[in-house]
Amino acid sequence: MEAYPAGRPQRTLAKAAMKPTLPPILDEPLARLNVARLTVDQYEAMIAQGILREGEPIELIDGLLVFKDRTASGGEPMTISPSHQLVVNKLAQLATEFGRHGCFLAIQAPIRLPPTSEPEPDASVVSGRPEDYAHRHPGPSDLYSVIEVADRSLVRDRTTKLRLYAAAGIRQYVLVNLADKKVEVYYSPVPKSGQFQKSAIRTGNQEVGIAAGRSKEYVKIRAKDLLP
Repeated sequence: MEAYPAGRPQRTLAKAAMKPTLPPILDEPLARLNVARLTVDQYEAMIAQGILREGEPIELIDGLLVFKDRTASGGEPMTISPSHQLVVNKLAQLATEFGRHGCFLAIQAPIRLPPTSEPEPDASVVSGRPEDYAHRHPGPSDLYSVIEVADRSLVRDRTTKLRLYAAAGIRQYVLVNLADKKVEVYYSPVPKSGQFQKSAIRTGNQEVGIAAGRSKEYVKIRAKDLLP
């Protein structure tokens, strides 16, 4: 299934194609500068030394410290919208289902994507038990799925975040699109291109299968039960 609904106006697509391609995350003025990027090790050292406080709404993306955006469109910066929090709470209620598959659901926890990214997706499906990660954050080989809940952050989640997760070879990326009231599912990553080969849209009573193992194991929920 196509990642976007059929019949999208061609004029809109043409305009999008004409936009200049800029480095991920950077706006045009900043893109002209030489930016010193942090590595994952440097970022974690800053947290360990108290330079960055644990739990700050910041994640490392492409070597840059980026504020996490959990705000509704038009909302106040640095706030968490009620609809965003509702979806995260609904995901948390699925934790027991993932446990039956020998994995667990981590909520808004770091994942390690060396050399220069340590995002904190809204949820991630991690192999094994939480105790297995007492001394490290999960990496690409530990992850079955990553889930982002997007409203104002939709463009970033569809581009930069998608590229990061595909480049890391993470099996599945689920994007809960609050703006358009649908769930986008991306799978079959191609690490070299930073893209996913396949995608699907789920709405209403259609089931969203969240990967819960390396084979055909899924936790299923209807799209309308996941959306606000």
